[in-house]
Amino acid sequence: MNICVYGASSKTIDKSYVKAGEHLGRIMVERGHKLVFGGGANGLMGAVARGVYEKGGEIKGVVPKFFNVDGILFENCNELLRPDTMRERKQIMEDSSDGFIITPGGIGTFEEFFEILTLKQLGRHNKPIAIINTNGYYDKMIAFMEHAIDGEFLNSECKLLYEFVETAEEALDYIENYSQEEIHITKLKNI
Repeated sequence: MNICVYGASSKTIDKSYVKAGEHLGRIMVERGHKLVFGGGANGLMGAVARGVYEKGGEIKGVVPKFFNVDGILFENCNELLRPDTMRERKQIMEDSSDGFIITPGGIGTFEEFFEILTLKQLGRHNKPIAIINTNGYYDKMIAFMEHAIDGEFLNSECKLLYEFVETAEEALDYIENYSQEEIHITKLKNI
């Protein structure tokens, strides 16, 4: 499978996150998967790509042309696409992937997760979405999603569209065994 991984690009995150990202990349290859990612060399983006590269796996990087700063792109991609815009970048990543893994990250990662979740909620795709909660990073997001459901801003059925997991192995198990039937939009939205 082609798996899109979203995650931090920061060089300054705790090394435990970097190690977890490299581990994810290695086991993706061991289990026969290819990486689709944002093309960055740093943070969790770079960590996952290094893990895939270490094991001889295939890497597709997608990075907009305006990212022209030395040292920020992962240099060992099998394929590196250079669209003009961030919107085109996300579309290529979405179209190229059979499933999505969200690792800890900042505003860009949050935006990517919520966009891919929204598209699934609207029936634009039915691909698995796994969020790895390394070191409890997403505990507050889990609570926030429950808060939104409790306040009826989200339908509780939306929880069927994604899975929070603790490890890379659990994320891949979820994606590999995903067989969820499509849920009609009327069950997901209060319309």
